[in-house]
Amino acid sequence: MSHQQKTWHDKHKATLSRGQRAADVMRNGMGSWPFVSGFIGFMLVWAAVNTWALASNAWDPYPYILLNLLLSMLAGLQGAILLIAAKRQDAIAAAMAQHDYDTNTEAKEEVELLISINRIQLEILQELKKSAPH
Repeated sequence: MSHQQKTWHDKHKATLSRGQRAADVMRNGMGSWPFVSGFIGFMLVWAAVNTWALASNAWDPYPYILLNLLLSMLAGLQGAILLIAAKRQDAIAAAMAQHDYDTNTEAKEEVELLISINRIQLEILQELKKSAPH
């Protein structure tokens, strides 16, 4: 039976709230080439459908007022999304820095212990060397 040890990142992810997880998903999704490509494709399809449709069938004829409204709302929302993503990134960086500090502190204590043991061993070796017959 193999027991896979959880990494620090796995433990940290388990403590995230739904909002924090949603912010991470949005940051990763909106900051990707597939999102950019899909968004450009959506706008091209919107423009094509509304340009070539009969005037009576086009729901947003040129100059695409509804599309402009949607883009304006998206731009306003993106500012908030970017701030949320920046806050999440700061929180991640702070948590990683704390983890690094804790790891370094533990390592320092272990190194100091090993140095102490090494000093004791050197003292014992020096005493043995002095008391050894020549």
